[in-house]
Amino acid sequence: MDSRNGFFQLVLKPEGTFLKLFPAVGNGQSITYDEINNYLSDKHIYDYDVSALGKAIELSKQQQAEVKLLSVTVLPEGEYLKVTLSHDNMLAIGRFYPPSTGGQVMNISEIINSLKQVGVKYGVVQENIEAFFKNRRYCEDIILAKGTKPVEGSDAMITYNFSTDKTLKPKVNDDGSVDFHQLDMISAINKGDILATLIPAVQGKAGTDVCGTILQPKKVVQRVLKHGKDIHLSEDGLTMYSDVSGHAVLTDNKVFVSNTYEVLADVDASTGDISYEGNVTVKGNVITGFQIQAKGDIIVNGVVEGATLIAGGQIILKRGMQGMSKGRMEAGSNIITKFIENAEVKAGGYITTEAILHSKVSAKGDITIGGKKGFITGGEIRSGSTITVKTAGSTMGTNTLLEVGIDPGVTEEYRSIEKNIQKMKTDLDKLLPILETYKKKLSTGEKMPQDKLDYIRMATQSCITLKAEIKEAVQRYDQLRIEMNNSDGGTIKVENIAYPGVKIVIANVVYFVRSEIHYSKFIRDRADIKVIGL
Repeated sequence: MDSRNGFFQLVLKPEGTFLKLFPAVGNGQSITYDEINNYLSDKHIYDYDVSALGKAIELSKQQQAEVKLLSVTVLPEGEYLKVTLSHDNMLAIGRFYPPSTGGQVMNISEIINSLKQVGVKYGVVQENIEAFFKNRRYCEDIILAKGTKPVEGSDAMITYNFSTDKTLKPKVNDDGSVDFHQLDMISAINKGDILATLIPAVQGKAGTDVCGTILQPKKVVQRVLKHGKDIHLSEDGLTMYSDVSGHAVLTDNKVFVSNTYEVLADVDASTGDISYEGNVTVKGNVITGFQIQAKGDIIVNGVVEGATLIAGGQIILKRGMQGMSKGRMEAGSNIITKFIENAEVKAGGYITTEAILHSKVSAKGDITIGGKKGFITGGEIRSGSTITVKTAGSTMGTNTLLEVGIDPGVTEEYRSIEKNIQKMKTDLDKLLPILETYKKKLSTGEKMPQDKLDYIRMATQSCITLKAEIKEAVQRYDQLRIEMNNSDGGTIKVENIAYPGVKIVIANVVYFVRSEIHYSKFIRDRADIKVIGL
């Protein structure tokens, strides 16, 4: 059975103006008072019996009904089209109303003109208009114009065929020690290997709404394969190949490969300092006073004495560093070592070791002191997230600082800027009185030699520069202070004993260990530090 909405029609008779109501058919919708009222308002018909109309609407749900609206006969009304636009202007929806008795039906040009009057310029659905002409249906929504949605593109995507995960950690044995025989953290590659592939971005296609507005798709992200030397791309730039066998590393979205530089004995007077673009492996020791710099990883099988190791990637010491208060290590990624003694150590990733003695150690990631010993005695240990240790401090009450919750790099920059601001203010305070003295002399008409005038100009420019630099430094200083104060804090875990003399700092909140604390975790609780049992 065909379904059809209920509708209504003005009927003009000598005795007045009537409204004839036709019931819905099948699953069609019945006539509503609001729709009739809106139509009559559009036709400027107002003074009718609302109660009588309501009764007729109720009756029309069962059968045809007719109600007298006016005692006068209005002029004939033509077929009427009301057009509304969807909220996103992607659809123009028309609703037709029949002509009154004696009224005219609409033609195609009148329908198009009605659409133009509400701003429709694009996407007229001719077949729907033609369907209406073949079978006029009233009080039903008909899509008369439809916009074209934009077609979204896709971002370029790069797939790397080697490990780019710098968070991988070494295997830990059952006794807690690190297994240096299974350090699968360096990506070995062979000459001719495919290092990366690129799927190019696909541009989207613009759309248009029914008002003619161009709808642009979202911008896609373009990417290209970036690489260092000893690498080449296919002609289409979509595949990256290695020209050498060695190791691959991803740094700042750029792929580097290099052969590993291998020192078969010690780094000492026989080798001199080492600076290499890739990875460096030392089979022996690194002797006091010597330096290794590598863009990739540094691996030392022996002991590092009071030497300097600087790596863009990881530093792995299969024994440890006996720094003699001269040793320094700095890694862009992780540091893994047996022990750290009397040294300064910084890591852009995590640090894993079995003992730290009287050293200044900082890491952006976790610091884990485990293995059989797992102790920290003396020095300053700072982590941006978590410090895990078995024993902190000593029975002698050795001063030991454990600090978490703030990126050590931020803290270091904060303190550096603080010192720099003080220095610049001191310099400014020295210049201002001198300039003031010269200005007074000039204001009294005193003549000065050219070298004095040149000095005044130079000093004035220095004051302007210092004030600008102080302002910029203070802004950065305040930003860092807010960042440090807003830190949510980290966690310090002591799996055995924390001795008196240990100072706990979590996001600038301080706690002093006054008596031995066993098997506990230290966390920040608002302005306090809470000690929780493990």
